[in-house]
Amino acid sequence: MGTKGKSIVKLDVDKLIEMLNKAYADEWLAYYQYWIGAKVVKGAMRAEVEGELVEHANEELEHAEKLAERILQLGGTPLLKPEDWYKMTNCGYDAPENPDVKIILQQNIKGEQCAIEVYNKLLEFIGNNDPITYHLICEILEDEVEHEDDLENIMEDIESMIK
Repeated sequence: MGTKGKSIVKLDVDKLIEMLNKAYADEWLAYYQYWIGAKVVKGAMRAEVEGELVEHANEELEHAEKLAERILQLGGTPLLKPEDWYKMTNCGYDAPENPDVKIILQQNIKGEQCAIEVYNKLLEFIGNNDPITYHLICEILEDEVEHEDDLENIMEDIESMIK
């Protein structure tokens, strides 16, 4: 990052990089959870759910890319080894061992709810002290809220079909 760009960050940059790396780990695990879930999902509205999971997977990958770019701009290094994702994750990873559509939706809703909490805490930490990272986190948080809503709406549709 340029000299002036660094000068506008008025907080503990090492702590911010650590928090961004944890979010980065979450995004990679979310990407894979969505991607593999789309491959194995079975049940009611399978095609619609599969499409939604693929779309969300792609957006989680975009989040990881943006976080990596910001970590680098701040003078940090994004996590380099996938095994570190498990060590650093805030939200964990729920393997879609049961391919039932409702179970996969529940796992991903749980992940989105965790991501919403993580990004909200990041915003609280950043405050007015780093407008660039703040803006980035707001964009990602907006996507995560939309993902939760999308998945909950599909779950409602499935449950209304069963009644």
